[in-house]
Amino acid sequence: MANKKEVFVSFDYENDKHYKYLLEAWDANDDFDFVFSDKTPTEINSENIGPIKAGLRKKIREATHTLVIVGEEANKRHEDYELIGFRNWINFEIAKSIEDGNMLAAVKLDKNYSLPEEMSEGKYALVEGYTESNIIDVLNRAPQN
Repeated sequence: MANKKEVFVSFDYENDKHYKYLLEAWDANDDFDFVFSDKTPTEINSENIGPIKAGLRKKIREATHTLVIVGEEANKRHEDYELIGFRNWINFEIAKSIEDGNMLAAVKLDKNYSLPEEMSEGKYALVEGYTESNIIDVLNRAPQN
């Protein structure tokens, strides 16, 4: 079996967490040809932006790839956007992934959803449709930033 990719998964927790859970299920199921080592932090229980940023940065740095799950709310302005320094957490994670040289991959859940604005700053691979084969394909094609 192929070496596992060190993947940080960026997604809208409120609306798209079930897609992240599906990745975990694929990884755990021997019948699927899906390999990744999830570097996404478990939910950070904090209202303080500083510890959240630090936790995310640590996990992004441990990863070689960042997989962005592009849902309907991927560009929605977070109420704490000024403290985050970006429109939302997804855009923060993308910017830091590019800064750290992670290979960037995105999967649009729907063709009409807009890519997060920070995607325009880096090189990335893109697919539409959330399937195991699409995820494998986009991670394998993700370019180095």
